[in-house]
Amino acid sequence: MVRRLALQGLGLVLVLGMLFGSSAQAQVQPIELAQLQAIRRDGALTLEFAVRIALPKAVEDALQHGVPVYFVAEAELLRSRWYWRDERVARVARHWRIAYQPLTSTWRVGLGGLNQTYPSLADALAVVSRSAGWKIADLPQLDPDSRYYLEFSYRLDTTQLPSPMQIGLGGQADWAIGVERVLRIDREP
Repeated sequence: MVRRLALQGLGLVLVLGMLFGSSAQAQVQPIELAQLQAIRRDGALTLEFAVRIALPKAVEDALQHGVPVYFVAEAELLRSRWYWRDERVARVARHWRIAYQPLTSTWRVGLGGLNQTYPSLADALAVVSRSAGWKIADLPQLDPDSRYYLEFSYRLDTTQLPSPMQIGLGGQADWAIGVERVLRIDREP
C-alpha cells in the first residue's frame, strides 16, 4: 500500500515536472543582451550596449495604469589580482524612468534630469535599451601591464516602485528581469 502511494506520488511529480519544464522552455527571455563592447576612445574607456526588452504582461499592465517603471544599467571595472581580491577601478550606473502620461497618451522617459516624450511604448523602450559612448574610466587610470574585466548588469529596478507594489514582488518572476555579463578588457595594442 505504502509502496503504491509512493509510486503514484513519483508519477505525479514526473508529470508535473514535464508540464512545467516544457512551459518554462517555451518562455522568451524578457531581457536579452544583443551587444556589449568596451572601446578605448578619446582618452577614456567607454561602453556600448544594446538589449532587447520584451516586457512581461504584469509590467506592461502596471505601466498602462500609470505606474512608473525604472531600469538600471550598472558597470564595474575590476583589475585582476592573483594575491588578493580583485581591485575595483570604477563603478558607474545609469537609471531610466518610463511613465505613461494618460492626458496626452504619450510615454515619458527620464535619464537623470533630462526627460523626453515618445508616442509609443516601443519608442520609449528603444531609448532605454541602448547606450553608446558611456564613459567608464579614464585611460590613465589603467595600468597597461594589468588585466581588467567589466561586470555589466541591466535590470528592472523594483526598489523604486511605489511601496505598496513592492510587497510580495520577491517571488514573482515577471518583475525579476535582467541580464548580467562579464566582459574581458583587452590590453592596448
